[in-house]
Amino acid sequence: MRHSAINWLRRNLFSSLAQTALTLALALLILLVGSKLLRWGVTDAVFSGGVTECRAAAGACWAVIGEKYRPILFGLYPYEQQWRPALCMLVWFVSVALSLSPMCWHSRFLWPLWGVSLAVMSILMSGGAFGLVPVQSADWGGLPLTLLLFSGTVIIGMPVSIALALGRRSPLPFLRGLSVIFIEGLRGVPLITILFVAVNVLPLFLPTNMEINKLLRIIVGIALFFACYQAEVIRGGLQSVPRGQYEAAAVLNLSYWHTTTKIVLPQALRICLPAVTNHIIAAMKNTSFVIIIGLFDVLTATSAVMQDPLWRRYYIETYLFISAIYLVFGFMLSRYAIWVEKRIDASRNAEGTS
Repeated sequence: MRHSAINWLRRNLFSSLAQTALTLALALLILLVGSKLLRWGVTDAVFSGGVTECRAAAGACWAVIGEKYRPILFGLYPYEQQWRPALCMLVWFVSVALSLSPMCWHSRFLWPLWGVSLAVMSILMSGGAFGLVPVQSADWGGLPLTLLLFSGTVIIGMPVSIALALGRRSPLPFLRGLSVIFIEGLRGVPLITILFVAVNVLPLFLPTNMEINKLLRIIVGIALFFACYQAEVIRGGLQSVPRGQYEAAAVLNLSYWHTTTKIVLPQALRICLPAVTNHIIAAMKNTSFVIIIGLFDVLTATSAVMQDPLWRRYYIETYLFISAIYLVFGFMLSRYAIWVEKRIDASRNAEGTS
């Protein structure tokens, strides 16, 4: 083991004079920068206390997170009712954990699970039932709102993207043309424009006595935007499936529905899984655009918290905390996608050897 490690270092980091010099220079740079960051973020940092302790410290003031975590995580939600969005996040994490388990990879389980979960989350956040105090969606905010926006985007957007991808490859000219117009139309418009249309323009075309919840309009708008980009990724996966798969299904006299759902689509999703994951991670970050139309997601809530003159100077620590939240979500999604890809490959290899 020791010799293999030495050989790897010699082969990859010290194989030539130039590479050795570059390795040493980068190691020195990492050491210098890392030591300063360690001193600022840990050694000289303040982890508890108030503004006085932070101003006296030479390092980071992580005490701002402990002081402002409630408005950061829950936004404008009423203080005494913030146990409800906290419980809402717990429901979300449990639902995600169950969804990621291979035992639950079936639509007969996933759709009811998320239907019930979103209904419970909606009741918890909005209230008005089971003795809960009503809270308008305009007062929702923080991380629960970000999770709701993200969940709604993926749950609505993924089926729509698959339908659009199949529609764009349809032999029916009308369906194919309609899919092309829809995809290219929404892909050519910035997300901010779609949000403005959903919030300000769409209500103008609704009947006077009809009103659609603002949050629902925003979720649908983001989901359709997400679906148009995801549809092109899935279409690329569909085009990568060998023609022989279609011919084999035709020989077996399988219907279009069975050919698509049982043979073609699973292979296409396997092929484009990395790109699909990339767009899902991007959808998580795109939820921050709701700052434009006045919703207090976790990033907007953080910006509002930083208006406090006592804590304004510690914005770096606060935004690092928010960045860590996004980083953890993105990293977990990417690692899970890699695990799924390896699991599928292992399953296919096992079938090939049997």
